[in-house]
Amino acid sequence: MRHARVKAEGTGCYHVVSRIVDRNFRLDDGEKEIFRRMMRKAEAFSGVRVLTYAVMSNHFHLLVEVPERGEVDEAELVRRMTALYGEAYVANRVKQWREWRDGGAASLAEAEQERLRARMGDVSAFVKTLKQRYSMSYNARHTRTGTLWEERFKSVLVENGENAKAAVAAYIDLNPVRAKIVADPKDYRWSGYGEACGGGRAAREGLIAVHDSRGYEQKGAWRLVSARYRTLLYVAGGERREAYTERVVRSGIKTREVDRVVGSGGKMTLQEALRCRVRYFTDGMAIGGKDFVERFFDDNRRLFGPKRKDGARKMRFAEWGDLRTVRALRIDPMTVPATT
Repeated sequence: MRHARVKAEGTGCYHVVSRIVDRNFRLDDGEKEIFRRMMRKAEAFSGVRVLTYAVMSNHFHLLVEVPERGEVDEAELVRRMTALYGEAYVANRVKQWREWRDGGAASLAEAEQERLRARMGDVSAFVKTLKQRYSMSYNARHTRTGTLWEERFKSVLVENGENAKAAVAAYIDLNPVRAKIVADPKDYRWSGYGEACGGGRAAREGLIAVHDSRGYEQKGAWRLVSARYRTLLYVAGGERREAYTERVVRSGIKTREVDRVVGSGGKMTLQEALRCRVRYFTDGMAIGGKDFVERFFDDNRRLFGPKRKDGARKMRFAEWGDLRTVRALRIDPMTVPATT
């Protein structure tokens, strides 16, 4: 039986993952760019903020912040619609609303506006809008029919605090490094960090919001955040030695080392762990500090068996600090993927 998606009360952060049907590698560089543009349009329409993202060849990751629902008047509704649909379409809808009102059928205009507002401020509606619009565009350009995505996207509720958000954001931005596409995450154009390093304003603002200290709201915030975030991100790809001395000048975690650590019950550093495939971030249901996870458990007690007494579970095999998850994930919580 499939449970309803768990959502936060008020402002909530989510790690969202969705894959191409049959996991085919359909997204080349051009498609990734089209997807990114559509993502920004869906973001502007819905009011959901993309903190960071990674668009890969057969799936995407998003870290999004969903605000508490507020009032959206008609002027704001028109502005958001224009971002998604364009000026010509919206002008026609505004004209229709006026004709309905002039003809004594104002309720039709109000009903259509409420349907649009219902798609705002909700993680499911945001992802549905993005995936549906991209699917229609992709199928039209490739003379294709049928579904493009696996049916249901995954989402993990992330505590709206710097420690949890920064760890999940780094995990997302390191996707192209784990896939061995780039050695340095700044060199991947279709990620939040790569876009931010290239000067993208929206991407920079998203990562500044991940590190939500008030000190970063001032002028020059990106320089401060970039240095802080890069410390978390940067563990180089493969081992590199000097040509003549064989001295190791760059080291990186290897599959055999992860296997050894996991097999022995040992621990990696947080930076090393983020280079692995970490199922806590995709299948953990909720992740954050102990108090956050316990509140989540209490609020969603119906989702767990009667023998379960508490919510927070320690995350294994790395120095995770105060982060906890609601699912222990006994089987393969961490691996080094061949591809991602």
